[in-house]
Amino acid sequence: MLGTAFGRSNTQSLRTWLALSKSRSLFQTFPRNARFVGRPPSGHATFPTFRAQVAKTDGVSSFSARLERPSVRKQVEFFVGVSLLAFGLAASITEKETKYWKEKLLSASNIFQFRSPTTEEMRRARYLELAGRLKDILNVLKEETSTWPATLRNAYVGTYVRAAQGYLDSTEGRRVCWYIASLNAVVFLAWKARRIRPFMWRAFTHDPLSGRSYTLLTSIFSHKSFLHLIANNMALCSFGSAATSLFYFQQRGNPDLPPEASSIWQFLAFFLSAGMFSGLVSHVVTTKVLFPRLVARASTQAFIKVSPAASAVAGGTNAATKATAREILPSLGASGAVYAAVTLSALAFPDAEMRLLFPPLFPIPIIQGVGGLILLDVVGAIRGWKLFDHYAHLGGAAFGAIYYYYGMSWWSSVKRFAESM
Repeated sequence: MLGTAFGRSNTQSLRTWLALSKSRSLFQTFPRNARFVGRPPSGHATFPTFRAQVAKTDGVSSFSARLERPSVRKQVEFFVGVSLLAFGLAASITEKETKYWKEKLLSASNIFQFRSPTTEEMRRARYLELAGRLKDILNVLKEETSTWPATLRNAYVGTYVRAAQGYLDSTEGRRVCWYIASLNAVVFLAWKARRIRPFMWRAFTHDPLSGRSYTLLTSIFSHKSFLHLIANNMALCSFGSAATSLFYFQQRGNPDLPPEASSIWQFLAFFLSAGMFSGLVSHVVTTKVLFPRLVARASTQAFIKVSPAASAVAGGTNAATKATAREILPSLGASGAVYAAVTLSALAFPDAEMRLLFPPLFPIPIIQGVGGLILLDVVGAIRGWKLFDHYAHLGGAAFGAIYYYYGMSWWSSVKRFAESM
C-alpha cells in the first residue's frame, strides 16, 4: 500500500513539472550563450558573488578592526605616578635622616652650634655608628659561643669579623646594591617553585599584550636564568656603587646645595624609575611598532592560506594570536636599570675602566665599553634579535644619560617640594 501511494505521488509530480516546462524551457531561461563574467544581459537578474555578499553584510568587520589594540596610556601613567612617588619618598626620607644627624652631632659637639654639619661629617658619624653596631653584635656572638670548643669558636667568630669588616669598608651604594641583589635572588628562587610558576609568569614578567602596568615594577627584580641573575647583580653592585658615589660628589661639590646625610635613597628612586622607564620604552615600541607589523603579517598569511570567507571569522584571529605569541614575549630583569647606571657612570667618570663578562676580558675604557654595548643593542633592535630586550637596554641607557645632565636639578626641585610639605 505504501509503495503504490508513493509511486502515484511521483507520477503526479512529474506530470505537473512537464506541464510547466512547456510554457518556458530551462534553455530559454538560461540561454546557452549566456556569459556572467561582466554585466549580465539586459532583462536578467544580477547575482552578486559570495565575497560581495559577505562584505555587505552588517556586523562583519575586518580582521584588524576586530583585534583589540594594546594601550600605552595606563603604563605611562603608572610610570609617572610611581616615579614621582619614589622620588618624593626618597627626598622626604633623606631630609629626615639629615635632620636627625644634624641634631645628633649638635648634641655631641658644641662646634656645630656655630655652623651646620657638612655632608662628610654626617657620613663619618654614620660610619662610626655602623661600626659600633657591628662591634656590639661581635660581643654578643662571643658570649653565646663562650662554651664552644676553641677551634670551632674561633672559626665562627673569625668568619663574622671578616664579613663585618668587608661590609663596613664597602660604600653605602654597594651595600644597598647588595640588598637589591638579595631581593633578586629571592625572586629567582620563587621561580623554582613549580606550584607558583603560573603566578610568577603573570605577576613578575611584563607582557605588553596583557594590559597590566604594575609588572613594569615587579619585573625589574625577576630573573628566570641563573646566568642572567649573576650578570645583572655583578654589574649592579659595580655600577650602582659608582652612581651613588656620583650623587655624593655632585652634592658635596656644589655649595649651593644643602648637605645630605646619605645618597642611597636618591639611588633607589633612580634605580626604580630607570627600570620602569626601560620597560616602558620596550612596551611602547612593541605595541605601537612591532605589534601592528605582526598583525599585518598574520592578516596576509591568513588571506593566502584560507578562503576570503573564512578569513573574516575566528580562524584568522587564532592565526594572528599564535603568530604574535611566538614573536612578542614577556620581558623581565634589571638590565634596563643596570644600563642606566652604567651609562651614568661612563658619563661621570670617563677615565674609568670596565671589564666585560665576555671577550675582550681585559679592562677597557668605560666609554668604549658602553659605546660598544649600545651599538650592539642598536644592531640587535634593527636585526630583530630575540636573545635580549634591546629596546629596554636602549631605554635604560637613555634614562642614564638624561639623568646625568638633568638629574641633580630634578632632585633639588623634589627636595625643595618635600621641605615645603
